[in-house]
Amino acid sequence: MSIVRVGFIGAGGMGRHHIGNIIKQADTTQITAICEPDKGAYAQAAELFEQAGQPVPPNEPDFARFMSRQIKNIDVGFINTPHNAHFEQTTTLLEAGKDVLLEKPMVINASQARRLIKTRDKTARLLVVAFPGSLSPHIRRAADILRSGEFGKLLTISGTVWQNWEQGTTGKWRQEPKISGGGFMFDTGAHMLNTLADLAGEPFSDVAAFLDKRKTKVDILAVAIARLQSGALVSINGCGAAIPSCESDVKIFCEGAILEVGVWGGYLNLRRAGESKATPVDCGAWSGVWQTFMAVRAGQMENPCPPEVGLRMAQLWDAIKASARQNGVPVQVA
Repeated sequence: MSIVRVGFIGAGGMGRHHIGNIIKQADTTQITAICEPDKGAYAQAAELFEQAGQPVPPNEPDFARFMSRQIKNIDVGFINTPHNAHFEQTTTLLEAGKDVLLEKPMVINASQARRLIKTRDKTARLLVVAFPGSLSPHIRRAADILRSGEFGKLLTISGTVWQNWEQGTTGKWRQEPKISGGGFMFDTGAHMLNTLADLAGEPFSDVAAFLDKRKTKVDILAVAIARLQSGALVSINGCGAAIPSCESDVKIFCEGAILEVGVWGGYLNLRRAGESKATPVDCGAWSGVWQTFMAVRAGQMENPCPPEVGLRMAQLWDAIKASARQNGVPVQVA
């Protein structure tokens, strides 16, 4: 197997998290170039390579120069930049003939999502959105169970995610709406929106929502109720001002069972009719989003998080914002 050469676009906190996992897979992957404008972030990334005894990839801080100087040295672009940069950078890499693994959220809105799908189709390149929920074996198993109809009709889904996000992001780009595209519900909460959209497996039809900015520029608290096109109901609760924590809880109620998952994957519990409690479902070991991306790229599995999933999530987010602007008036998802 030839080594896959990766260009890392963004080496901030999440980027370094992924770098730390990927450098352990040197038999299949080599990070050959980095694009990171912050000298401190690049220095911290360089330490990860030095600690692993691997050569430190060169850094080109400017994305345009990165494309002109490093594009021939990479096979894949892994984008870990602020949300408002995703659309342009992904489009540029796809049009340059490169496959892309894109950190969440995919893009800022549904309009960008539709345009990105067209670019993916035109270039015939691979685009995977790096939501750990959708890429995890636990969410994939849960989705398979739901699609099989084994436990009858889907009735309702209840999702909650919480974190001390407001305190941890004060003064950072994540609370700048022009850069982030939203607050807690579009950052950490994006994992929940995506996982709910993925598990639902169908478009949303109606949404009613309230957002509370808590005197900041972006949403910190969020509640919404939604209906799927099949008629199943969904409740959404996000608290970005919780005590120090970062957790989630999703329950899927079917006619014959209850499934429990987290928005990042990680576990799947199943309680069948007649059972007194849920029991864990063994979904096998998983080392993270890069493992799934490589399997998809090698043709070993279908893409579990294509831009079509990102579009459903963006449509849901757009509808949540539209309803909140009207003080909770229900809106149709477009």
